[in-house]
Amino acid sequence: MSLFLQSRRFGAGVAAVVLALLPPAMAHANPKIAVDVRSGRIVEHEQAFQRWYPASLTKVMTGYVVFKAIQSGQMTLETPVTMSVHAAKEPPSKMYFKPGERFPLDSALKYLMVKSANDVAVAIAEAVSGTEEAFIEEMNATAVRLGMTSTRFVNPNGLPGKGQYTTARDMALLAVAVRREFPQFAHYFSYEGFATGTKAYINYNLLIGRFAGADGMKTGFICASGFNQISSATRNGKTVVSVVLGAPSQESRAEDSARLLQKALTSPAAGGDTLQGIAPYGDGRNQVADISGNICSAKARAARYEGRDVEGKMVLNSPYLVEMTREPRLVQAPAGLPRASVDIALSRIPIPVPRPGSTVSGYIEPVAASAFTAPDPAAEMIPLRPSVPVPVPRPET
Repeated sequence: MSLFLQSRRFGAGVAAVVLALLPPAMAHANPKIAVDVRSGRIVEHEQAFQRWYPASLTKVMTGYVVFKAIQSGQMTLETPVTMSVHAAKEPPSKMYFKPGERFPLDSALKYLMVKSANDVAVAIAEAVSGTEEAFIEEMNATAVRLGMTSTRFVNPNGLPGKGQYTTARDMALLAVAVRREFPQFAHYFSYEGFATGTKAYINYNLLIGRFAGADGMKTGFICASGFNQISSATRNGKTVVSVVLGAPSQESRAEDSARLLQKALTSPAAGGDTLQGIAPYGDGRNQVADISGNICSAKARAARYEGRDVEGKMVLNSPYLVEMTREPRLVQAPAGLPRASVDIALSRIPIPVPRPGSTVSGYIEPVAASAFTAPDPAAEMIPLRPSVPVPVPRPET
């Protein structure tokens, strides 16, 4: 069997095993939400305002800021991104490029969204804003403009950092904004995998290729957050998104995401709360939850492994997920641009970016346009942004 073809045997999933280890208060209390993209109507939510570590869901905001830079003409998909010494020091997951190595922004976005490369996230931040710090300021200013009232970023990749937090509601707001404002870039969230040189990398999102209509978006994991996932799906012109935070395993976050997407796709888009209108709720919601003890203990790790089949492969237990019977479809993500000067690689000097005027290279096998069919224009669209400007929060000291 191919290295990339993972069989999925249906049966009792790992979630039940891991949840049995959790305290009663945590066993069924991870934040989640499902939303209709066109209307902004909420189909289901639980603990949607509980502050949580975003982990690599952070990279969706990184992508949003990049898309804005492309839209403004500051960058193109061929703009070279340079791996600096600073960026190369980020811990895994990473691409392990050496300082001075360069690659087009198009490839960098694939490394970011599929491999979830932390080193590339910082390199992208430096390419867009000159420094990581300036990029983080733009991330937080963007969050305020979008109405993400309980989100703060301290890095562009989601690695553990004091003062970094979000909520399921805020992540849904961001996901909806991305799908509404940048449909031309939706394919970056939907790739099954990419190849660069002799290596290939497969998306961590288990819904892609297994859930009917799945077309993104991003997974994330650190011990403190558990297994997080933003998902999107489109059927018959209707696009929905879901957010699951704090799942006990990769399998359970995929199963819960599939359930939420299915419910949103088959529910009316009218009635109920909206992302902008729902009132904050939940005792202790402003304290950032840390579930490290439930996720990264020896017992929890063992339970996740015990929930797999005899070959150690993941077992998915959902009526909405089908076994993948083909190899993942890969797109090309070339690197190998001429190296940057030693001074730029070492000093973090802002790198001049070219103006638009050329087309992207190395992009193959685009996602079918039908996957991103425009929503029904007759449906009501609820504005996302607040009507009154909100001041940008200052970093904590």
